[in-house]
Amino acid sequence: MWRTAKGGERLSEKKARPAVFLDRDGVINVDPVEFVTRPEELQLIPSSAEAIARFNAAGVPVIVCSNQSGVARGLYTMQTLEQISERLQQMLGEYGARIDAFYYCPHDDADNCDCRKPRPGLLLRAAQAHGIALERSVFVGDSWRDIVAGRAARVKTVLVLSGHVKPEMLDSAEIQQHPPDHVAPDLQGAAEWILHQVNSCE
Repeated sequence: MWRTAKGGERLSEKKARPAVFLDRDGVINVDPVEFVTRPEELQLIPSSAEAIARFNAAGVPVIVCSNQSGVARGLYTMQTLEQISERLQQMLGEYGARIDAFYYCPHDDADNCDCRKPRPGLLLRAAQAHGIALERSVFVGDSWRDIVAGRAARVKTVLVLSGHVKPEMLDSAEIQQHPPDHVAPDLQGAAEWILHQVNSCE
């Protein structure tokens, strides 16, 4: 499931350009104990909104790629997921920030789909739809699944410690087996590195 965000910049497909791909929970908003099942449950990470505003100002598309298996588990509907996205966009707007497109996988592991991370389907679909140069792009996530998906899509990867993975977990087998290109405390802490990566390839 995907959509171009309301109020977001219309992404050009004429010339391939880099993008910043973001996981949602734990990167943009506070990582919930289980799932964000209603719009009112969203808790924005203010510093992440500020980082996204920086990417917007730099003209870099910002695309959310997130597993949302709560749909498959019957915890919320696709319509509710859409409402959650709209609420997130409103909250970001208070900081002058926006998401250009949302890509969600509503499946569970049992569905064996190609879009559920750690598979790279979400990133590949977004890149094809919006003319994104993957080799010049960055994916920011808070789990090993995000890093594996990013590497499979051949983008640079950033692991932030504002969600699932905490500093004491960096020595875990999953992270050691799938090391990211960069580690940062949060999205704001990674912003300078990300902008350097997408600009250095121009």
